[in-house]
Amino acid sequence: MQITRNSLNTVKGPTDWFTGDVYIDTVAAAPAPSRVTASLVHFMPGARTHWHRHPLGQTIYVTEGIGLCQRRGGPIEIIRPGDRVLFEADEEHWHGATPNRLMTHLAINEGDDDHALVHWLTPVTHEEYTTTPTTN
Repeated sequence: MQITRNSLNTVKGPTDWFTGDVYIDTVAAAPAPSRVTASLVHFMPGARTHWHRHPLGQTIYVTEGIGLCQRRGGPIEIIRPGDRVLFEADEEHWHGATPNRLMTHLAINEGDDDHALVHWLTPVTHEEYTTTPTTN
């Protein structure tokens, strides 16, 4: 067993990855040969990722608030605490908070052989973000 006391500060999500205020706490970054990372990502109301994809996919687990997610070409989906979303390998997608609620999720990623975790694409436009989500 190994206990690591958190010595990492919360970091502000970079503007070339996110729209709006996003804060990231590192949860896991295991040493090699492991390639798994996990982060708690806190989206303030209206904040969201840019379009992006993960070479080996991504799982997010919503811990609080209400969020939105969408895969390229699909409908916007509402996500709530306890929901788990799997984005397939190289599936272009985005996720974030609703306009009036914050959302926090645990993001779990695995790096590929080149250690790439994510490939960032273009920002989600206002028109894309404000499309009416699927009711669920």
